[in-house]
Amino acid sequence: MVAVVRTVLGDIPAGELGVCDAHDHLFLRSPVLPGQELDDPVTAAERLRAFGGFGGRSVVQWTPYGMGRRADLLAELSRSAGTHVVAATGLHQAVHYPAALLDRIRSTLASLFVSELTAGIGSTTVRAGLIKVAGAFHTVDAHARLTMTAAAEAHHRTGAPIAVHLELGTAALDVLDLLCGTLGVPPHRVILGHLGRSPDGAAHREVARAGAFLAFDGPSRAHHATDWRLPEELAALAGAGFGGQLLLGGDTTVPETPGMPYLLRRLRPRLTEVLGAEAVEDMLVANPARAFAFEAPTRVG
Repeated sequence: MVAVVRTVLGDIPAGELGVCDAHDHLFLRSPVLPGQELDDPVTAAERLRAFGGFGGRSVVQWTPYGMGRRADLLAELSRSAGTHVVAATGLHQAVHYPAALLDRIRSTLASLFVSELTAGIGSTTVRAGLIKVAGAFHTVDAHARLTMTAAAEAHHRTGAPIAVHLELGTAALDVLDLLCGTLGVPPHRVILGHLGRSPDGAAHREVARAGAFLAFDGPSRAHHATDWRLPEELAALAGAGFGGQLLLGGDTTVPETPGMPYLLRRLRPRLTEVLGAEAVEDMLVANPARAFAFEAPTRVG
């Protein structure tokens, strides 16, 4: 059976994903970021075209339920830019939502995620291609346990990958203990984001040994340990045999983030100089094709 990635325009063979920004946002809205919303379709289209101008072929938007995904616009943006877009279902940290909304959906999260993966997001026919959840700082709190339990159930019912926001890169092993140890999600179906924000090489290697994908995203943020440590972190992991599990993303969260064009225009040449073209190609092409592919469900119904 041919592995497929679920884009906003439908399923495509995973091998057609091409150069992939494995973690970004075309649209994003949160009360935590007042006045810094990503909600301009014109700007989103410009960023997609700029990314394509540097050879980018696909963008995975990690914006989950209730945070302004604009599923109604994603298909046309993808079509007009000639760039594959993968949308997310799932739920972020509780701080990003009104309490009343969380109370309303708490008991039906797994079904909500499955519906958005298989039928469509909201009133659209645009289907999500991954499940996004989030940990807390150095812990997996009660909200994270709730959302990750629902995400695991949705994974087992659909075969969709699960992407995890790690708060400042922490709690990766605790997340894997829950998702993979307790809830039975295969480690290679889990993508851990923001690992570069906690530049702990020993922890990175332990997570890699467990079999998860490691996303290094959000470059150019001076208040995070990202760009200046990234080449040596990736070189260490690749040298230890984990090159096939590494992903790169721009993670545009506010308008001034350079994001997806920067990923290819500035970061790719620097990484190529240190790691070599073949290794960087794997991180941008071969690895995302495996990370975001659907697998056969393990449960029916």
